[in-house]
Amino acid sequence: MSKAQELVISQTVVKEQKRLFNFIRKRVSSQLDAEDILQDVFFQLARVSGEFNNIEKISAWLFQVARNKITDLYRKKKSIPFSQIGTAEQEDSEFSNSFESSILDFKALPDELLERENLAELIKNCLKELPEDQRKVFEMHEYEGLSFKEISAELGESVNTLISRKRYAVVQLRKKLIHEYEQLKSA
Repeated sequence: MSKAQELVISQTVVKEQKRLFNFIRKRVSSQLDAEDILQDVFFQLARVSGEFNNIEKISAWLFQVARNKITDLYRKKKSIPFSQIGTAEQEDSEFSNSFESSILDFKALPDELLERENLAELIKNCLKELPEDQRKVFEMHEYEGLSFKEISAELGESVNTLISRKRYAVVQLRKKLIHEYEQLKSA
């Protein structure tokens, strides 16, 4: 690995570590799992450092690798019986069971997985149609898990402006998704 590649990796780790950790932490149940995934993501970055010419946006690539690692983690974990939710000892005292984490079914049937993938693809396509400033705020808040205050610091925009942009993005996404839903329903 050349010195230039080491420098790029170091700068990327410093720049993205907090955001990436927050993104991962919101999606896994323990601090240790989040730290392990973060290390795996940065390991992948080091492994492909010679291919940076092929990776146009390193930040987006890192978040995609993190999503894949999170999915892998849930595939490996055994499910907890519903009766034990809330009584099982938690690895991390600051994590509390949320309704969403209690009902997630990681052993979904193939058709359910396909429906989820199709919905995710539909949302991705709808996002492409939004104005850049709205799309960026929506993705940073929803996908990267950043607060409006963090986005404000990064983009240099006021929090109220960012909230408005996200609101407009959500309204437009709803319209597009309702339209798509009606078409599917009638087909």
